[in-house]
Amino acid sequence: MPQFTGVIPILATPFHDDESLDHASLTRTIEFFASTGVNAVTLLGVLGESNRLTDIERSALIATAVKAARDLPVIVGCSHTGTSATIELAQEAANLGATAIMIAPSRQPVPNDEAVFTYYAKIAEKPKLPIVLQDHPASTEVHMSVALVLRMVRELPSISCIKAEAVPSPPKIAALRKGLESIRPVPILTGLGALYGFFDIERGSDGFNTGFAFPEILLAIVNRAKSGDLDGAYALYQRFLPLMVFEQQPGLAIRKEILRRRGLLASGRVRHPGGNIDPATTTQLIALLHRSFPDQDIAKALVF
Repeated sequence: MPQFTGVIPILATPFHDDESLDHASLTRTIEFFASTGVNAVTLLGVLGESNRLTDIERSALIATAVKAARDLPVIVGCSHTGTSATIELAQEAANLGATAIMIAPSRQPVPNDEAVFTYYAKIAEKPKLPIVLQDHPASTEVHMSVALVLRMVRELPSISCIKAEAVPSPPKIAALRKGLESIRPVPILTGLGALYGFFDIERGSDGFNTGFAFPEILLAIVNRAKSGDLDGAYALYQRFLPLMVFEQQPGLAIRKEILRRRGLLASGRVRHPGGNIDPATTTQLIALLHRSFPDQDIAKALVF
């Protein structure tokens, strides 16, 4: 079973200005991220606008990503409100060559831990792909307790990674890390645009699984922390935190515009009804990029 640690960027779904899929930009993004040393990529997460894609488009994107990634593991988001539909999406991902699937819990009319557990248990039966368990109450409205997550790790061997996005994330990560000691080693990764990244790493996170447009910064933070240089990791986090905060504003337009300015996307288009970047925000973004990367070409992989 793959060990999902380090940095795993969430990929944007590129569109042309007419909102048709842009497979060339997806290939270019994956190849660029691979060149920075990321450990895997995730397709069809929140940044991937999966709820705005047709089934045919999903299939085409997965096929393109798997081909472009070559030996790099590809995790495919397969969450759905229906258990059978989630299983079908997961089976499709497996058939197309995905390495693993990312699953968030389905919201229940009344909070019900047993229903959440059964949802994951049924998905784990077929296909036999590793599961990245996404704990993101902000989008799912499902609050999974530490006890529930640990039970799933204990009883469902397919759970191979926990994407910890329930705030406050540092104490929950610490509690999960402590509980996992008596079960089995499972990586815990930070999401949420890396907003709380340094503090999550201090409490036991193994890295990042998020859409931040500069994965090489996150790699540098992780590598310094792993080497014992927490001060160095904090210095990088502190330096780029304004960029993380600005990029993480609601919507996807800012992040996609940064990827466009990095030369990875031909267009920063967000598919309707999602909003696109406005001129005033673009002006702010340009100024922020100049402050963050003086005299650096962001179209090239950055070295720290």
